[in-house]
Amino acid sequence: MIIIPIKEGENIERALKKFKRKFEKTGIIKELRQRQFFTKPSIKRRDEMKKAVYVLKLQEAEE
Repeated sequence: MIIIPIKEGENIERALKKFKRKFEKTGIIKELRQRQFFTKPSIKRRDEMKKAVYVLKLQEAEE
């Protein structure tokens, strides 16, 4: 459970902004979207390899 301490007189919009930021950092929504469909381990591995190649190309282009 996410707890956001609110100081007296603090704006409610600021507290909501803090809550949204903490909620995003937990990654709950991202995990729920991933769990909607089953992906085979071989496909996960393939996607990880594609991402690694992409990052490597970016790093080489940067140098």
